Amino acid sequence: MNIDYKALADKYGTPLYIYDFDYIENRYTTLKDAFTGKKSLISYAVKANSNLSVIAHLATLGAGADCVSIGEVKRALSAGVDKYKIIFSGVGKRDDEIRAALKYDILLLNLESEAEMKRVEMIAKELGKEARISVRVNPNIDPQTHPYISTGLHESKFGVEIDMAKRMYIYANKSDYLNPVGVHFHIGSQLIKLEPIKEACVIVADLVRSLKAIKIDIKFFDVGGGIGVVYNDEITISPKDYTQAIFEATKGLDVTLLCEPGRYMVANGGAFFTKVLYEKVNDGKRFVIVDGAMNDLLRPSLYNAYHEIEAVGIEGEKSIADVVGPVCESGDFFGKNVLLPPLKHNDLIVIHTAGAYGFTMASNYNTRAKSAEVALQNGKDRLIRKRETYEDQVRLELEYLEK
Repeated sequence: MNIDYKALADKYGTPLYIYDFDYIENRYTTLKDAFTGKKSLISYAVKANSNLSVIAHLATLGAGADCVSIGEVKRALSAGVDKYKIIFSGVGKRDDEIRAALKYDILLLNLESEAEMKRVEMIAKELGKEARISVRVNPNIDPQTHPYISTGLHESKFGVEIDMAKRMYIYANKSDYLNPVGVHFHIGSQLIKLEPIKEACVIVADLVRSLKAIKIDIKFFDVGGGIGVVYNDEITISPKDYTQAIFEATKGLDVTLLCEPGRYMVANGGAFFTKVLYEKVNDGKRFVIVDGAMNDLLRPSLYNAYHEIEAVGIEGEKSIADVVGPVCESGDFFGKNVLLPPLKHNDLIVIHTAGAYGFTMASNYNTRAKSAEVALQNGKDRLIRKRETYEDQVRLELEYLEK
């Protein structure tokens, strides 16, 4: 991104998230073009970055939404996503969430267990509606990614094994209130090797063939998301190679191909700005203390994730430092052993590849206000979420405060 970081930080303050909408549009278009010649739907994984303006921008391009709570479903609808392009996934759906999703008449609900299927059937019967469903299949494939974002092995909480999936489809096909229209799998996030995706596609495509053979008409083949991005020096999967693997596995099947990219769409389109408060040295160990913290960007603390850290416009001999925030936790850091020039109060630091799982995982820990968010598009910047205030944080508590 060719951006005047300092001007944006001066205008909007820090900590601050910025998102390049032109970059996001290019990512969507490139992936959609890779599906040319096939029926397809790209449903953006809202959990990656749930800002309404981000979702709305993708909706104008034709994207759907993959949602994992009824709140995300409501966000998608509010942002203008067509209801027939919305998928409701997730391991634990409450009855009220299921009921609302059926009333909204979205494309389908992804089911993760037999017990969940029975709840959906019961609620659909209460409402006098037919629930369009898919079953999340766990193909027992090692995605070769971080264990916290690996979801395709039997030891994972996600999905059901092939034999259970077959039983669920047969049951649903006989039900008056369930309509099994899709199959779904998602083996993990930040996938940088194609082979696990190929293997999973082949396994699940064979399941679809066996279902079609017994007159269960699967219309949607949902490969999930998880295409990796470059944080450091990763070699990632090209959209063409990705779609060709899907095409090959589903050859001869009359299905609409679905995918649910999140990180792929937005990660490298976003950056997090934070300003230096102070430097200090403890027994030879250098710390750069900034005004952003783990409550703003959790990934380094949660996953020990790497993000490139850049000191903007500062020259000087670089030395190793830990970049840390004000939160009272030893895990409050953005990077350890980072080479940085000497820094002083109000110098600007930019943390790259922060468009996914950044603000969306933010909290108010230590009663810290959530950052502002800014969109960049066609050479212009605009505020898409104002900075939170103390009053915003306590609004839902004040009326219950005993005087």
